[in-house]
Amino acid sequence: MGNKIRGTLGTVITAVIVVTLIVLGIALGDRKISDLQKSTAEILLIVCVCSILYCFAAGELAQNFSQMDKLWSILPVAYSWIIAARGGMKARLVIYALIVTVWGIRLTINFARKGAYSIKFWTGEEDYRWAIVHQNKIFQNRFAWTAFDLFFISTYQNLLVLAICFPAVASMESETPLGIWDIVSFVLAIAFLTLETVADEYQWKFHCRKKELLAKEGDIRKIASPYDLGFNTTGPWSRMRHPNYLGEQGIWMSLYITAIGAGVTRFGIFHWSMTGPLLLILLFMGSSALAEKISSGKYPGYKDYIDQIYKYIPIRRFRGQA
Repeated sequence: MGNKIRGTLGTVITAVIVVTLIVLGIALGDRKISDLQKSTAEILLIVCVCSILYCFAAGELAQNFSQMDKLWSILPVAYSWIIAARGGMKARLVIYALIVTVWGIRLTINFARKGAYSIKFWTGEEDYRWAIVHQNKIFQNRFAWTAFDLFFISTYQNLLVLAICFPAVASMESETPLGIWDIVSFVLAIAFLTLETVADEYQWKFHCRKKELLAKEGDIRKIASPYDLGFNTTGPWSRMRHPNYLGEQGIWMSLYITAIGAGVTRFGIFHWSMTGPLLLILLFMGSSALAEKISSGKYPGYKDYIDQIYKYIPIRRFRGQA
């Protein structure tokens, strides 16, 4: 119970800090927008609105609600290069776009090998979590689920993906040469990208091997450790519960530092464009809570794992793992 209370308190404190930073970023950040930034934002918004309409229509017609999941790794790449092109292909914007492109390729490949993409783009394997969310009593009502699909799955997530790219918009007219903050930004982003890549690879190999063993033995209790646990505790997962989520949030928070390097922030760190990366943190708070609720219900040992391993801090290791 003590660990559960501490976990809830930690979540609340994190949420308060994130919301406070969002408010400060909006209140204290420079809200001046140039004509070039405004016209660029309008182009990006047109793409975003088209994506919203597609995701909602395709999701409802195909009854596959992973339309935005498929576009999550594609849209930021398009947004970043549109910003870079309209910003005169300055070095800061090009490097930003290149990192986002590598991020997008990696995430698209990772999602594709799970069967998410198909020649008929609106079909493919749906993220299993949407079916579980759909089972909630509130969403048994058709109107409630349709509203959730429209306002959260299709609209909010699309706007969030657009917002995480706004630090590049904020930096597009800066004449400040590349400096130490840009180096910090890009090095951190690459480090977090590496962490996410390694974590996803361990996760993929673990579950592929688990399926192979289950096919042979037919009972998870008969397969070798650590696969008999059902959930991954290898590699980065032996040190933290969500290394992939940490990597994803870290990438976009790191890329925000480009706005600091561009010299557009106020009081050192504040700018309205920090809102997108910070809102991403709030999204992952909900996503991680849902994932852990599902895993706790499926795997008897997962609650012990929660008790022994921090979500993002690699201090302790799961008992029994090398």
